[in-house]
Amino acid sequence: MHRPAQRDLGIPPTPFRQWGRDQHDQGERQPGRRGARLRRLLVCAAAVPAVLVAAGCSSGSGSGSGGDAKQKQTSSAKPSQSASANAVQPAAYSTLPDSCAVLSQKTLDDLVPKGAKSGKKGSSDDAATRSSCSWNSLENNGVKGSQFRWLNVSLLRFESDATRGDGNKLAQEYYTKQVQDAQSAEGAQNTKAEPVSGVGDQATAVRYDLKKKEGAFKQQTVVARVENVVITLDYNGAGLAGDKTPDADDLTKAAEKAVKEAVSAVSAANQGGKASTSPSQGASKGASASKSGSASPSKSASPSASASKKN
Repeated sequence: MHRPAQRDLGIPPTPFRQWGRDQHDQGERQPGRRGARLRRLLVCAAAVPAVLVAAGCSSGSGSGSGGDAKQKQTSSAKPSQSASANAVQPAAYSTLPDSCAVLSQKTLDDLVPKGAKSGKKGSSDDAATRSSCSWNSLENNGVKGSQFRWLNVSLLRFESDATRGDGNKLAQEYYTKQVQDAQSAEGAQNTKAEPVSGVGDQATAVRYDLKKKEGAFKQQTVVARVENVVITLDYNGAGLAGDKTPDADDLTKAAEKAVKEAVSAVSAANQGGKASTSPSQGASKGASASKSGSASPSKSASPSASASKKN
């Protein structure tokens, strides 16, 4: 007869069999626990980069937008600052009067009595920018000799320029140079310079003696500035062939009177009425002179020499 199975008889399993079952059951449960733990780790690991990325994006976008705003503000500010730095005041005067008509007939009769109608206009490629006119007078007194006079008026106007500066500053620079040139004229003796009041924005009279084989010349150079225009008036006289030398004070007064008329003529030509008699705000400021400004000094630097040659 066959012996019935133990489980059929209700006999409990042996310890060995029970241990095997426990190991089998535990082996089946372990993979599930490890999988669950692994899934939790993966979820946490995935969450950390997401948080970091979100934080990085938010901080980056904030700083970026702020940087862009600052950059825009800076870039928008630069053009206006550059424009204001390069901005210059428009020149007050835009044209020049006829240089041979800046002095009245009476003044010409006093300064050059024998040559009041002999005005000779200087050559210029732009009469609205620079112009000049000169007169000669030789009054023959017979055996006593003769009196010689020479008069020259030069006008120079400066335009405002963003690179070089406004017209007033350029005129101021040229005005200073003209005065210095007159004071350092070759062969000059007993040089004196003094300011002239009531003439334009500023004016200076320079006078000196100049000896030549024809005689002793008395030279007067009056330089005046009105806004962006510089007027240089040269006036000299000499007693020739034994005639007496003219008085320097008389010649200087006559030259200063003539300069006042020239200043008024410049203002009238630009519909400005009478010229200002007080220095403008830009009078004390210097600037680099333009190329056109250096063209006329040579004409007026040595009028005595020209006068003696013509005599």
